[in-house]
Amino acid sequence: MPTTPRVLLVEDEAGLRLTLSDRLGSEGYSVETASDGESGLARATSGGYDLIVLDVMLPKMNGFDVCREARQRGVTTPILMLTARGQVVDKVVGLKLGADDYVTKPFEMMELLARIEAKLRRAPLTPHPSEGFQFDGVRVDFRRAEVTREGEPIDLSAREFQLLKYFVEHRGATLTREELLNEVWGYNSMPSTRTVDVHVAWLRQKIEPNPRHPQYILTVHGMGYKFAG
Repeated sequence: MPTTPRVLLVEDEAGLRLTLSDRLGSEGYSVETASDGESGLARATSGGYDLIVLDVMLPKMNGFDVCREARQRGVTTPILMLTARGQVVDKVVGLKLGADDYVTKPFEMMELLARIEAKLRRAPLTPHPSEGFQFDGVRVDFRRAEVTREGEPIDLSAREFQLLKYFVEHRGATLTREELLNEVWGYNSMPSTRTVDVHVAWLRQKIEPNPRHPQYILTVHGMGYKFAG
Protein backbone atom coordinates (compact mmCIF):
# COMPACT_ATOMS: atom_id res chain seq x y z
CA MET A 1 0.00 0.00 0.00
CA PRO A 2 1.47 3.42 -0.95
CA THR A 3 2.57 5.61 1.94
CA THR A 4 0.66 8.88 2.33
CA PRO A 5 3.11 11.79 2.02
CA ARG A 6 3.37 13.78 5.25
CA VAL A 7 3.59 17.56 4.94
CA LEU A 8 4.43 20.00 7.72
CA LEU A 9 2.89 23.44 7.10
CA VAL A 10 4.39 26.28 9.16
CA GLU A 11 2.22 29.38 8.62
CA ASP A 12 1.05 31.98 11.15
CA GLU A 13 -1.88 33.38 9.15
CA ALA A 14 -4.82 31.33 10.38
CA GLY A 15 -6.97 31.70 7.28
CA LEU A 16 -4.20 30.70 4.88
CA ARG A 17 -3.12 27.87 7.16
CA LEU A 18 -6.64 26.43 7.14
CA THR A 19 -7.06 26.91 3.38
CA LEU A 20 -3.75 25.25 2.54
CA SER A 21 -4.26 22.46 5.04
CA ASP A 22 -7.72 21.64 3.66
CA ARG A 23 -6.57 21.76 0.04
CA LEU A 24 -3.49 19.62 0.65
CA GLY A 25 -5.63 17.17 2.58
CA SER A 26 -8.07 16.93 -0.33
CA GLU A 27 -5.09 16.21 -2.63
CA GLY A 28 -4.19 13.16 -0.55
CA TYR A 29 -1.51 14.56 1.74
CA SER A 30 -1.35 14.07 5.49
CA VAL A 31 -0.91 17.60 6.85
CA GLU A 32 0.28 18.80 10.23
CA THR A 33 0.55 22.49 11.05
CA ALA A 34 2.45 24.92 13.25
CA SER A 35 1.68 28.61 13.71
CA ASP A 36 5.07 29.99 14.77
CA GLY A 37 8.74 29.39 14.12
CA GLU A 38 9.61 27.74 17.41
CA SER A 39 6.86 25.12 17.24
CA GLY A 40 7.59 24.64 13.54
CA LEU A 41 11.25 23.89 14.27
CA ALA A 42 10.28 21.47 17.03
CA ARG A 43 8.00 19.56 14.68
CA ALA A 44 10.49 19.65 11.81
CA THR A 45 13.24 18.12 13.92
CA SER A 46 10.94 15.39 15.26
CA GLY A 47 11.23 13.71 11.87
CA GLY A 48 8.85 11.75 9.71
CA TYR A 49 7.89 14.47 7.21
CA ASP A 50 8.30 14.22 3.47
CA LEU A 51 8.09 17.98 2.87
CA ILE A 52 8.08 21.17 4.94
CA VAL A 53 6.18 24.22 3.66
CA LEU A 54 7.67 27.11 5.62
CA ASP A 55 6.57 30.75 5.70
CA VAL A 56 9.34 33.33 6.05
CA MET A 57 7.53 35.86 8.23
CA LEU A 58 6.71 34.00 11.44
CA PRO A 59 6.37 35.01 15.10
CA LYS A 60 8.98 33.91 17.68
CA MET A 61 11.43 32.72 15.01
CA ASN A 62 11.46 33.64 11.32
CA GLY A 63 11.50 31.09 8.55
CA PHE A 64 15.14 31.76 7.60
CA ASP A 65 16.25 30.93 11.15
CA VAL A 66 14.01 27.86 11.25
CA CYS A 67 15.52 26.63 7.99
CA ARG A 68 19.09 27.27 9.13
CA GLU A 69 18.61 25.60 12.50
CA ALA A 70 16.79 22.60 11.01
CA ARG A 71 19.64 21.98 8.55
CA GLN A 72 22.23 22.35 11.32
CA ARG A 73 20.36 19.70 13.32
CA GLY A 74 20.58 17.27 10.42
CA VAL A 75 17.08 17.66 8.98
CA THR A 76 17.28 16.81 5.28
CA THR A 77 13.55 16.98 4.50
CA PRO A 78 12.86 19.18 1.43
CA ILE A 79 11.83 22.71 2.44
CA LEU A 80 9.60 24.92 0.28
CA MET A 81 9.52 28.50 1.55
CA LEU A 82 6.59 30.91 1.26
CA THR A 83 7.59 34.56 1.10
CA ALA A 84 5.75 37.83 0.54
CA ARG A 85 9.04 39.45 -0.36
CA GLY A 86 9.95 39.97 -3.99
CA GLN A 87 13.61 40.81 -3.61
CA VAL A 88 16.00 38.38 -5.22
CA VAL A 89 18.37 38.64 -2.25
CA ASP A 90 15.76 37.12 0.10
CA LYS A 91 15.24 34.18 -2.24
CA VAL A 92 18.99 33.64 -2.50
CA VAL A 93 19.36 33.77 1.28
CA GLY A 94 16.67 31.13 1.71
CA LEU A 95 18.28 28.80 -0.83
CA LYS A 96 21.72 29.24 0.68
CA LEU A 97 20.38 28.42 4.13
CA GLY A 98 19.17 25.08 2.81
CA ALA A 99 15.71 25.67 1.33
CA ASP A 100 14.94 23.66 -1.80
CA ASP A 101 12.41 25.96 -3.43
CA TYR A 102 10.27 29.04 -2.79
CA VAL A 103 6.90 30.46 -3.81
CA THR A 104 6.19 34.18 -3.58
CA LYS A 105 2.88 35.38 -2.10
CA PRO A 106 0.30 35.89 -3.42
CA PHE A 107 0.50 32.63 -5.33
CA GLU A 108 -1.85 30.51 -7.36
CA MET A 109 -2.85 27.32 -5.58
CA MET A 110 -2.08 25.25 -8.68
CA GLU A 111 1.48 26.60 -8.76
CA LEU A 112 2.05 25.66 -5.12
CA LEU A 113 0.61 22.17 -5.66
CA ALA A 114 2.83 21.69 -8.71
CA ARG A 115 5.93 22.74 -6.74
CA ILE A 116 5.00 20.36 -3.91
CA GLU A 117 4.45 17.47 -6.30
CA ALA A 118 7.79 18.18 -7.98
CA LYS A 119 9.70 18.12 -4.69
CA LEU A 120 8.03 14.89 -3.58
CA ARG A 121 8.83 13.22 -6.90
CA ARG A 122 12.52 14.01 -6.46
CA ALA A 123 12.76 12.82 -2.86
CA PRO A 124 11.75 9.42 -1.47
CA LEU A 125 9.19 9.22 1.31
CA THR A 126 11.18 9.60 4.49
CA PRO A 127 11.22 6.90 7.16
CA HIS A 128 8.79 7.22 10.03
CA PRO A 129 10.32 8.74 13.17
CA SER A 130 10.73 5.34 14.82
CA GLU A 131 12.66 3.92 11.89
CA GLY A 132 16.37 3.80 11.27
CA PHE A 133 18.79 1.79 9.23
CA GLN A 134 21.52 -0.63 10.25
CA PHE A 135 24.49 -2.12 8.43
CA ASP A 136 27.52 -3.98 9.75
CA GLY A 137 26.91 -2.89 13.33
CA VAL A 138 26.37 0.75 12.33
CA ARG A 139 22.92 2.12 13.17
CA VAL A 140 21.55 5.35 11.71
CA ASP A 141 18.76 6.83 13.84
CA PHE A 142 16.77 9.21 11.63
CA ARG A 143 14.71 10.68 14.46
CA ARG A 144 17.60 11.46 16.79
CA ALA A 145 20.03 12.29 13.97
CA GLU A 146 22.52 9.93 15.63
CA VAL A 147 24.85 7.25 14.32
CA THR A 148 26.31 4.49 16.47
CA ARG A 149 28.56 1.47 15.98
CA GLU A 150 27.84 -1.44 18.33
CA GLY A 151 26.09 1.07 20.57
CA GLU A 152 29.00 3.52 20.67
CA PRO A 153 28.33 6.98 19.19
CA ILE A 154 30.02 8.02 15.95
CA ASP A 155 30.66 11.75 15.90
CA LEU A 156 29.31 13.12 12.61
CA SER A 157 28.83 16.75 11.66
CA ALA A 158 25.34 17.82 10.59
CA ARG A 159 26.43 17.80 6.94
CA GLU A 160 28.01 14.35 7.24
CA PHE A 161 24.79 13.02 8.77
CA GLN A 162 22.71 14.59 5.99
CA LEU A 163 25.00 13.01 3.41
CA LEU A 164 24.83 9.57 5.03
CA LYS A 165 21.05 9.83 5.37
CA TYR A 166 20.71 10.70 1.68
CA PHE A 167 22.92 7.75 0.75
CA VAL A 168 20.82 5.40 2.90
CA GLU A 169 17.53 6.71 1.48
CA HIS A 170 18.85 6.17 -2.07
CA ARG A 171 20.82 2.99 -1.44
CA GLY A 172 21.65 1.10 -4.58
CA ALA A 173 21.28 4.19 -6.81
CA THR A 174 24.21 5.93 -8.46
CA LEU A 175 24.24 9.52 -7.22
CA THR A 176 26.13 12.19 -9.11
CA ARG A 177 28.14 14.84 -7.29
CA GLU A 178 25.83 17.49 -8.73
CA GLU A 179 22.76 15.75 -7.29
CA LEU A 180 24.41 15.44 -3.90
CA LEU A 181 25.35 19.13 -3.92
CA ASN A 182 21.80 20.11 -4.78
CA GLU A 183 19.96 17.75 -2.46
CA VAL A 184 22.29 17.62 0.56
CA TRP A 185 23.79 21.11 0.49
CA GLY A 186 20.49 22.53 -0.72
CA TYR A 187 21.64 24.66 -3.62
CA ASN A 188 23.72 24.49 -6.77
CA SER A 189 26.20 27.32 -6.31
CA MET A 190 28.95 25.43 -4.52
CA PRO A 191 32.47 26.33 -5.58
CA SER A 192 33.40 22.80 -6.65
CA THR A 193 32.15 19.23 -6.68
CA ARG A 194 35.35 18.53 -4.76
CA THR A 195 33.28 19.49 -1.70
CA VAL A 196 31.37 16.23 -2.09
CA ASP A 197 34.55 14.17 -2.44
CA VAL A 198 36.00 15.68 0.75
CA HIS A 199 32.86 14.94 2.78
CA VAL A 200 32.64 11.41 1.39
CA ALA A 201 36.25 10.83 2.45
CA TRP A 202 35.49 12.10 5.96
CA LEU A 203 32.38 9.92 6.16
CA ARG A 204 34.31 6.85 5.03
CA GLN A 205 36.89 7.44 7.74
CA LYS A 206 34.12 7.26 10.33
CA ILE A 207 31.88 4.43 9.12
CA GLU A 208 33.93 2.15 6.88
CA PRO A 209 35.84 -0.79 8.44
CA ASN A 210 38.66 -0.05 5.99
CA PRO A 211 38.34 3.46 4.50
CA ARG A 212 41.01 2.71 1.87
CA HIS A 213 38.84 -0.11 0.55
CA PRO A 214 35.25 1.05 1.17
CA GLN A 215 32.50 -1.53 1.30
CA TYR A 216 29.49 0.76 1.63
CA ILE A 217 30.08 4.16 0.01
CA LEU A 218 31.38 3.07 -3.36
CA THR A 219 32.87 5.23 -6.09
CA VAL A 220 31.21 4.88 -9.48
CA HIS A 221 33.98 6.10 -11.74
CA GLY A 222 33.01 8.92 -14.05
CA MET A 223 29.62 9.31 -12.39
CA GLY A 224 29.56 9.67 -8.62
CA TYR A 225 28.85 7.41 -5.66
CA LYS A 226 26.62 4.53 -4.64
CA PHE A 227 25.64 3.32 -1.15
CA ALA A 228 25.76 -0.48 -0.97
CA GLY A 229 24.76 -0.98 2.67
